[in-house]
Amino acid sequence: MITMGKAWSIPGGIHPDDKKSLSNQQPIKTAPLPSELWLPLSMHIGAQAIPIVSVGEQVLKGQLIAKAQAGISANIHAPTSGHISAIAEHAFAHESGFAVEAICITPDQKDQWRAQQPWPNWQEKPAAELLQRIHSGGLVGLGGAGFPTDIKYSNKHAKIDTLLINAAECEPYITSDDVLMRFYASEILLGAQISQQLSGANKIIIGIENNKPEAVAALKEAAQQLNMAITLTVVPTKYPSGGEKQLIQLTTGIEVPSAGLPSDVGILCQNVGTLRQIYRTVVHDEPLISRITTVTGMASGQPGNYEVRIGTPIESLLSYVEADLKLADRIIMGGPMMGFAVPDSAAPVMKTTNCLLLPSKKELPPAMADNPCIRCGLCEQACPVNLLPQQMLWAAKNRQLENAALHSLPDCIECGACSYVCPSHIPLVQYFRYAKGETRQEQLDHLKSEQARIRFENRQARQEREALEKENRRKARAEAAAKALAAKKKAQEEAGETGAENKPAEDDPIKAALARAAAKKAAQKAPAADKSVEELQADFDKANARYQKALERIKAAEEEGSEMVNALKKAATKLQEKANSLELLVKQAKDKQ
Repeated sequence: MITMGKAWSIPGGIHPDDKKSLSNQQPIKTAPLPSELWLPLSMHIGAQAIPIVSVGEQVLKGQLIAKAQAGISANIHAPTSGHISAIAEHAFAHESGFAVEAICITPDQKDQWRAQQPWPNWQEKPAAELLQRIHSGGLVGLGGAGFPTDIKYSNKHAKIDTLLINAAECEPYITSDDVLMRFYASEILLGAQISQQLSGANKIIIGIENNKPEAVAALKEAAQQLNMAITLTVVPTKYPSGGEKQLIQLTTGIEVPSAGLPSDVGILCQNVGTLRQIYRTVVHDEPLISRITTVTGMASGQPGNYEVRIGTPIESLLSYVEADLKLADRIIMGGPMMGFAVPDSAAPVMKTTNCLLLPSKKELPPAMADNPCIRCGLCEQACPVNLLPQQMLWAAKNRQLENAALHSLPDCIECGACSYVCPSHIPLVQYFRYAKGETRQEQLDHLKSEQARIRFENRQARQEREALEKENRRKARAEAAAKALAAKKKAQEEAGETGAENKPAEDDPIKAALARAAAKKAAQKAPAADKSVEELQADFDKANARYQKALERIKAAEEEGSEMVNALKKAATKLQEKANSLELLVKQAKDKQ
């Protein structure tokens, strides 16, 4: 059952010429396989995936080739069958122009799938298994952000009441979602059912702009066929109504708080392309290996929407559509408002590539030199977040990052509406991106500094604690020794052993021990003439016993092959000499008797 919802309003916004009719008049076409597929390991928000294949290895379509790291990351799969021909740095679609590590697959043209396990009765599966299936399929948001989809459903603390389907597609030129809804509305809504079960949402709202009548009709028909209860809210065409927070306000009247998330107000927002892929992954066991991409612009040759394998070089796709690169001023990935110029056409189509725009210079003139701000206030009127772009500009220019933050710079969605209306042609968004980057770097540096400080303080505390424990142990030993000495003294006093001759030993047990050792040594060194025959005989017996024991040790060491044999023999020789001398003394003493 379809219910028409109320459309609310948002502040600001602009009405650029949408130019959508260039590409939404034809059905979706399938782009051919290129000679090579380059799959970047970092085409999503979060940590890059880790390759689990090696060069020369044969892979099948849909096979896992790079595994997501722990935390925020996404798996990467082979878009077709073939062999791994390289794992190396390759051109990447990013403003920096830097190359990134990528896996190259040379197709074998068989397009052979790996073993698949469809789940036609997915309703019987527990939520944990559904979520694992989505994670395993490498799903990310197909609206442009590239946030791993399974993470959105992992927040167990958020109570989701509403699933909001983002069907606005407000940026000019881009029509991939529009055409997708026309031809795959049922699959989108089936994906919404899976999403609703995972999130626990009580209701589903679709937010769509009023410039997509065919898509609206297709969604209504699909909802009736599936007997789904859906609220369809048609919002006025205005950029950037497709922004997540803006669409929430347009369809529910709820404003997401500053620095907050949709889940904070009980809403989960999903793009139509993401929902369709959820259905394909969960029900048919198809990982994210292709996507619908709009190719448009006056130099595009054959503008339209194409299902393109992830990893297809941009130049290969443009060659297929017969694009006129001489006429094209530049290749823009994304739309004219939030897209960026691709530095190298060898860069591949990624999971987040929803549009390739090839405008002529007449269509999208090059950026003009900016002039000083005239404080006209148009940027403030156009801002959909109610910010003060001119104040943030001055703070960013002077690197007054705290001041920029006070003017809510983090709330800027970088939609470009302020730059679009600026009569001085100031690239406001670029300044804001710069300030955000500097702020993030400062926060990271501060975090590292705090972590270093905490480690140092913990080390200092540990050392002080260990020193204190050591001192306490020393004091405890001293106290124990003192108590033992006192007890011994008391015992001696009770036994009457208080003679003056014993006092030094009683007062100092260490001196007493030294005295006893000296006396023993002196006795050992006493002249033989002072000893009786019995004493000399006892000394001989002891010396001879030591010698015999030394002989036994030598024998055991020789059997073991020990290296101590020579040392033991030298010691035994000395013991033998001592025993012989004592034996002689015994004999002499007996003769004198």
